[in-house]
Parts: sequence; structure tokens; C-alpha cells
Amino acid sequence: MGGSSFGKNYTVTTFGESHGRALGAIVDGCPPGIFLDEEKIQAFLDRRKPGKDPYSTPRKESDRCEIISGVFEGQTTGTPICVVVGNEDQVSGDYSDIKDVFRPGHADFTYHAKYGIRDYRGGGRSSGRETIGRVIGGAIARAYLDQKGVGFTTYVEEIGDIKTDPGNEDFDFIEKNPLCMADKNAYEKAAKYLDELKEKKDSSGGVIKCVISNVPPGLGDPVFDKLDARLAYAIMSIGAVKGFEIGDGFLAAKSTGSKNNDPFYRDKDGRIRTKTNHSGGILGGISTGEDIVLRVGVKPTPSIGTNQQTVDKHGNETSITIHGRHDPVIAPRACVVVESMAAITLVDFYVRSLS
Repeated sequence: MGGSSFGKNYTVTTFGESHGRALGAIVDGCPPGIFLDEEKIQAFLDRRKPGKDPYSTPRKESDRCEIISGVFEGQTTGTPICVVVGNEDQVSGDYSDIKDVFRPGHADFTYHAKYGIRDYRGGGRSSGRETIGRVIGGAIARAYLDQKGVGFTTYVEEIGDIKTDPGNEDFDFIEKNPLCMADKNAYEKAAKYLDELKEKKDSSGGVIKCVISNVPPGLGDPVFDKLDARLAYAIMSIGAVKGFEIGDGFLAAKSTGSKNNDPFYRDKDGRIRTKTNHSGGILGGISTGEDIVLRVGVKPTPSIGTNQQTVDKHGNETSITIHGRHDPVIAPRACVVVESMAAITLVDFYVRSLS
């Protein structure tokens, strides 16, 4: 199986399965002299770990990380960085009754069609736990970007049809609620909605918004290596993601040139800026210096407790009721994954400009 590495100059390779001994990442191309320790990485892993609240899977994992290589006396050395996280609370027996059955909404059928074999315990490499490696790579990327002054604000903008009111956003509230929403009123409505879905053994999708500030103009390359194209590739590689927008995204298709174009001006410091940001901080595949604005559509958790129609690996029609421990909504825990893949992409371009 290929495809476990991302990046050209700053490269992140993830490894491990949901119910294997461990997961992790190898990061190659990180510049030397970046201040990094296990606690910095742990802070990011804690944002995605399970069992924290009523809206994540009850699987209890500490997700404690261990740096194996590439860091000396609190700084990166420029050599490959290997970070490992052990699995502690896997219950493989939860999956024994579906080992020959394809779960709707999962990668079971496609893995079987391609490889003729699959790890049915939690989905193996297609499990959400694969994102541990992405978050490790993203945490290291953020350590680099922090030194450049690049900032991230990432939160859940929508759950179901409940949407954050831009006039009611409080970014300090994001870390104070389990759904990572920036609007208290929207959070309370979404929490009630998810409680109702849990009673019905169902799940919800959501939309994540990621705003990246203080990115200098000039990052990205024209044609096939556009910054927005690489960001789309990175974000769409996350398992549960089904939609992606930059700036106004699909709303731009309903707009006009006179409204969608961002007028240029020179600010008091002599910098060229734009008065609006419909482009989401990228023009011609290259950063403009304005905020990069991403919106990401995350599908509902496919593991639901209601009875569903399916077939087994022999083609026999059957039905399935999925047991085990699953999130009623994926989007809140995916915020840090989206942020990580965006950070990895930016650092790849930063490192490329240095080489």
C-alpha cells in the first residue's frame, strides 16, 4: 500500500492501525533549531483524543506520545523525527461479528476490492486513529510556524443545519465547549440536536472553518503546485472530509466579478492589501498576505447503531447493526486534523522557498 506520505520538502509519513500496537509519524525535512518537546506535541494530540466528553467515542486512550529521534536538548536537529503513540484501549471483539460484512459508509468494500484483505478491527488504516500521525506532523509544523508568527483559528462553524452567527462569535469560547464552536447559542442548539441523535443511534455531519493569519505574500507556485490546490489535496485526504472551499468557495459561483474581486490598496505601512477577502488569501495559487480562509465539510459518523442493509464479502444481502464505541459527530475532533494538514502544507512551501 502506497500513499502514506505527504509533502515534498517537509514530508510526513504516518504508520499504524486502529487496533495495532501503536501509531505515529516520521517527519523528514524539518529545519534544525525548532524548539520542540513531547508536551508541545501532546497539546495537539489532546485536542483529538477520544473519551473527553459526551460527544466523542468513549474509547479511553491517553494518546501519550514519545519522541524517538530527531530532537536533542529541546530542539530539532534536522534529521528525521519519529514520534510514536501506543494503543491502550482497543477492544477488537467489538468487530468480530462484522469481519465478513461491508459496513455502509466505511472503506470496507473498497479495501476488499483493491487488496482482497482488510483489517476489520476498527477499520485498520482507514480508521480515524490514523489521524494521530497527521496531528504529530502538524504539531511539529506549528512549532515552526509559531516562530514565523503564523496563527490559526479553527472551529466548528456548523453541525447539521445549526450554523454559527458571525456576529455572535467568541473565539475564546472555542476551547470552553466540547463541540469547538465559537457561538454559545449555536453550541447549545447543537448539543441538544446531538443528544436527540444519540437517542436515535444516529450521527451528524458538520463544517469546520480554519483561518490562517500572518502568512506572507508569495507562498505557492503557479499551475499544478498552487497553494490552494495543495491545501485541497491535504484536507481532502482526511478520511471523513467530503467538501472543501477557499474564501467564498461555492458562493463565488453565484456572485459577479464586480462583487467577487478584492480591490487593492496600500496601507499606512506601505504594504499592498485588499479591502475584502473573497479570494480567501490566495490568488493564482499564491498567497496574498491576507488571511487564508478554509471551510471543510465533514460527513456524519458512518458507524451508527441503527439497522442498515448491506452485503457480505460473498455478495449475499444481509443487514447489520454496528456495535462498539463511536462519535455521534466527527467535526469537533477533526478541527485539529484540518489545522494540522494545513500547517504541514504551509511548512512544505516555506521549506521549499529556503532550499
